[in-house]
Amino acid sequence: MQNFQGVGVSPGRVIGPVRQMPKPVSEPPAGEPLPDGVSAEEATAELKLAATAVHDELKARAERASGDGKAVLEATALMARDTMLLKGAGKLIAKGVSNQRAVWESAASVSEMLHNLGGYMAERATDVLDVRARIVAELRGQAAPGIPASATPFVLVAEDLAPADTATLDPATVLALVTSGGGPQSHTAIIARSLGLPAVVAAPGVDDLPDGAEVYVDGAAGALIVEPGDAERTAAAAWEETASLLADFDGQGTTADGHLVPLLANVGGAKDAVAAAALGAEGVGLFRTEFCFLERDSEPTVDEQTAAYQGVFDAFPGKKVVLRTLDAGADKPLPFLTDATEPNPALGVRGYRTDLTSPGVLQRQLESIARAADRSEADVWVMAPMISTADEAAKFASMCADAGLKTPGVMVEVPSAALTADAILREVSFASLGTNDLTQYAMAADRQLGPLAALNTPWQPAVLRLIRLSAEGAATEGNAKPVGVCGEAAADPALAVVLVGLGVTTLSMTARSLAAVAAVLKTVTLEQAQELAQLALSARTAEDARSAVRGKLPVLEDLGL
Repeated sequence: MQNFQGVGVSPGRVIGPVRQMPKPVSEPPAGEPLPDGVSAEEATAELKLAATAVHDELKARAERASGDGKAVLEATALMARDTMLLKGAGKLIAKGVSNQRAVWESAASVSEMLHNLGGYMAERATDVLDVRARIVAELRGQAAPGIPASATPFVLVAEDLAPADTATLDPATVLALVTSGGGPQSHTAIIARSLGLPAVVAAPGVDDLPDGAEVYVDGAAGALIVEPGDAERTAAAAWEETASLLADFDGQGTTADGHLVPLLANVGGAKDAVAAAALGAEGVGLFRTEFCFLERDSEPTVDEQTAAYQGVFDAFPGKKVVLRTLDAGADKPLPFLTDATEPNPALGVRGYRTDLTSPGVLQRQLESIARAADRSEADVWVMAPMISTADEAAKFASMCADAGLKTPGVMVEVPSAALTADAILREVSFASLGTNDLTQYAMAADRQLGPLAALNTPWQPAVLRLIRLSAEGAATEGNAKPVGVCGEAAADPALAVVLVGLGVTTLSMTARSLAAVAAVLKTVTLEQAQELAQLALSARTAEDARSAVRGKLPVLEDLGL
């Protein structure tokens, strides 16, 4: 029995065969000539056959898919037969260039042209590059890039997943995600939690597992076991029963002694909001507004923004919806707002700071939010990301007031904001802790890097102390303000208990985590949560903190969490 240990980021216990994510397609060498003995006509015919094969495969997958995944596959399939792409490649082949290099260069030109056209055409630019990789893989006889197609469920193993990879990820087919790279706050981890898939990240060596190998994955313990035995099969069967018990949430977060802890959802648009409402979320604690516009190369109009925001508001009439203004930059670039050439974008012009270099964009966004709020029954709150000083908080509050928005707030994700929370919260109505970035900045550890996963966990005592300082700053006598957590830390049931004990007033998470967090919160009193928080704060290491708290919560083991 071979074991692999990583970081568990989404609970669940499953058994299934491995399917490895194909490796990225490497670029053909510049100037690569036609192979000896192969004519230009033969190379062109071979290219057309490869393009047709890619088109047919994508079309077949589109017919089996639904929703956004279906649309992505259909658009990509069309690009495989794009006459401009194939003609451009044919001209290069006629000049003696290999068909692999020819289609690579032709696709680059088509992609650049589409990008420059803007609007819908710019959104297709990445489809061309995807098709390029698939055609080159077909010519080489390699597996196509992206999520493997399979008629039977499997455990997906990869180095890491890019956002584009997840567009066609089908939870009905993928049993679990396991990556050798990434961290507890990487894109893979966030996607796994949102889809309710067991997941393990930063597990070195899993890339070498052969396709078809039967494995057991424990997403809470961070373990992968090859050739599982009776104990693992029993645990997997027990999880199926537990998962059904956790499927329901009665719509109210509370401790055992009746202390209310509203449990809210993190959403990226109207579709997410409708799903979150159906799962019992008490409102929205983080509406990631930039997710509505990530593929845009120009600023959306006020009317476009208003429609996007109202779709979320309408899912929660009479309930709180907290929007985060555009958090562009770093891993979420927006061409109309961010500078891709910044040497250190995580520390650069991102979030609220974009108002320094692109004045007017934030003002128009606030105008759009106000319009949508006026047309809905939701209780709309607005917060700015990357606030570092009380002056910035005051300026943002003033901008909200000018737009007619009554409840301004800030994200606490920069350590300086946690350290001066009392001053900052005198300027605004609330704060929300973005534990993903707060951890990254406090520990100076890129949250996407697998080797730094041990540093990049909100269980770090240093991060817990920053959270406590923020809660204390919000609880100033005579001026108490609500402070929530909307980072991925809130989705960890054990850590959720600690956060409540530290003074956090609301928790926001992927909607699929609501039931598990609610179930665990109901087993402790507020006083017990405070005791567990102190236990975590006094721990020497992040693992010591996690182990000590989990050891006091036997319900986690009972529920397979």
